[in-house]
Amino acid sequence: MKEVICNMNLDISRIPALFSYDPQAPMLFSSGLFLWLFAGFMLLYLLLQRRTTARLLFVTLFSYYFYYKSSGTYFFLLAVVTVGDFLVAQGMERTRRPWLRRLWVMVSLLLNLGLLCYFKYTNFLCECWAALTDGTFRAHHIFLPVGISFFTFQSLSYTIDVYRRDIKPLNRLLDYAFYVSFFPQLVAGPIVRARDFIPQIRRPLFVSNEMFGRGIFLLVCGLFKKAVISDYISLNFVERVFDNPGLYSGVENLMGVYGYALQIYCDFSGYSDMAIGLALLLGFHFNINFHSPYKSASVTEFWRRWHISLSTWLRDYLYISLGGNRHGRFRQYLNLLVTMFLGGLWHGASWNFVAWGVLHGVALAFHKAWMEWTGRTKGSTVSGLRRFVGQVVTFHFVCFCWIFFRNVSFSDSVEMLRQLFTAFRPNLLPQLLAGYPEVFALMGLGYLLHFLPDSWETALTRLVVRLPLLGKALLLVIAIYVVAQMKSAEIQPFIYFQF
Repeated sequence: MKEVICNMNLDISRIPALFSYDPQAPMLFSSGLFLWLFAGFMLLYLLLQRRTTARLLFVTLFSYYFYYKSSGTYFFLLAVVTVGDFLVAQGMERTRRPWLRRLWVMVSLLLNLGLLCYFKYTNFLCECWAALTDGTFRAHHIFLPVGISFFTFQSLSYTIDVYRRDIKPLNRLLDYAFYVSFFPQLVAGPIVRARDFIPQIRRPLFVSNEMFGRGIFLLVCGLFKKAVISDYISLNFVERVFDNPGLYSGVENLMGVYGYALQIYCDFSGYSDMAIGLALLLGFHFNINFHSPYKSASVTEFWRRWHISLSTWLRDYLYISLGGNRHGRFRQYLNLLVTMFLGGLWHGASWNFVAWGVLHGVALAFHKAWMEWTGRTKGSTVSGLRRFVGQVVTFHFVCFCWIFFRNVSFSDSVEMLRQLFTAFRPNLLPQLLAGYPEVFALMGLGYLLHFLPDSWETALTRLVVRLPLLGKALLLVIAIYVVAQMKSAEIQPFIYFQF
């Protein structure tokens, strides 16, 4: 009896941890805490099935709790952006004067981009200013709220769409708060457009067998990508190489770059899969965010397959606003370069991200020029040997750019390139493969799964959809068990949490 009471006290003592923020253990979709909380959440969610307003309020409160467990007290920024842009949209709707509508949308731009610039770029801009003026730079202690780049861009797309009269503004603050804070995509995307999501908010809750099965399939895929492949190869190989590139030969650095290319894909697409899967279980549809990007035969195709919600956001709200391809070829190439430069900065305040964005901008402009010079039209495809060569070249260009994206400092990127081109030492490859058999087995499996035909994924999805409820539950339990066996003691946040 005493033993039972002690166990109860032990369990009760853990309750305060549920309501406190631990920066060393942010809430992740792949964590045991979230999976248990989500089970309880779903029970209440289903009980509120026919009470739409109560259900929306419940999900919004849970979303704010989820964000608090991910980023601490900075959840108030989410509230500021939500209330601010809701009022901006209402203001635009009440006026018919063009100049006043422009003023309202400028308020939204200042609110969202102002917050983003302060939290993300203050130290970077101060460092650049100090370098230009030969001054002394001291970093300010500014905490970067998790996912601020995502929810500011999402909210900004709403006010811009209202300004362009593409959508009507919402009349209920609760509905807008639900849209901005919806927890599956809150901290790392995908960036959900208001025009796609808002019509779903007050529809009667309905989850078809196909939606439920596909949601389970995506959850299992996302967990496997993130917690099995991405985390394992990161902790056991990739981080070691990128932390000290000068200590490794060129072939080891190359394998590290290949490993990171797979790591970041499995990490981010794994999060997107889980976000889309969770949304389906709740009765909501998100657009696809990744579509086998390393199958691309050009950089243009890569950006149609990689982080699709961001690339289309940059296209619709930045590239087209700059003029797109409407003012001649030179202006089009310049617009591409500016768009990708700012896209690089969106990822982080670092010259490495600037270099990454500019490289992709130059490559996109070069591909546009090549298409025009060869007389190929937009949307034309290549096949056979030409496509294979295009895939190899594109993949290695993307990997080359990942060097700048991953390294902490520009000097580390230069050091890695030096090792690749001056100390390659291919004779070490057999020794390397023998020293990390599990890592390279998972890398091989990851790339094999990535390059499988799309029809295979469709067939697997249909198979899961046709499973009975017990079979779906068993599949999810097996996935959780495998993750529990593979995971390390150290928390591995999603890479895009930092953006």
